[in-house]
Amino acid sequence: MFLPRIIPLLLLKNNSLIKTKKFKESKYIGDPINAVKLFNDLLADELIFIDLDASYGRKEISYDIIEKICGEAFMPIAIGGGIKKMNQIEKLIKIGSEKVVINSSVVKNMIFIKEISESFGTQSLIISIDIKKKYLGKYSVWIENGKKDTKINPTEYAKRVEEHGAGEIIIHSIEHDGMMNGYDLKITKEVSNSVNIPVIACGGAGNYEHLKSAYFVSNANALAAGSMFVFHGQRKAVLINYPSRKEKEEIFKI
Repeated sequence: MFLPRIIPLLLLKNNSLIKTKKFKESKYIGDPINAVKLFNDLLADELIFIDLDASYGRKEISYDIIEKICGEAFMPIAIGGGIKKMNQIEKLIKIGSEKVVINSSVVKNMIFIKEISESFGTQSLIISIDIKKKYLGKYSVWIENGKKDTKINPTEYAKRVEEHGAGEIIIHSIEHDGMMNGYDLKITKEVSNSVNIPVIACGGAGNYEHLKSAYFVSNANALAAGSMFVFHGQRKAVLINYPSRKEKEEIFKI
């Protein structure tokens, strides 16, 4: 039975794990190395780490903690956070990252996608597209951690990044981020149906039904979530969790 990838997306700040809501308020989760060990035991398909300090431009990615994370992980790791230069990517891949996640820098320099894919292969590059719904139901691409509206249509932008050599796309809803009330299925489906590369749904997952809907309704190829895999119960106690193989088969059975 084919099963889509289920990917915990984890945020780093000051070398600690945090979780945000709508890209703003954040909550301390714990130690990233311990989280990786737990996801190893739970047989997670992949992990994505985003260094928020680097995303905000406060500093470059914390290579020391990333090297420890990659050294501990049994699964593929993707790393993002303020990546603007080829030497940053070369360093991340050298210390164990299999993929890099790029966001704001490629909006300003689309040729960067081509340079990365030609040097490291399309399979190494994920373009993250942060989106918000505007008035009259229109969507646009936002950059700089949801602070700046580019006024670019996400579907048209997704086509462009595919043409330039992106290997995968993350569609991340800012409004749904951390709310645990489900993905934005409409825009995810629109983007998924417009490109031929894998699309990862992100932002809003709170239960297994949300994963199922993103796969069968929006046609996402993979499903990323944060809160769902670090919180448990109505009080949202911190507890690393991940579905077992049997649970995955139940989620996606037809």
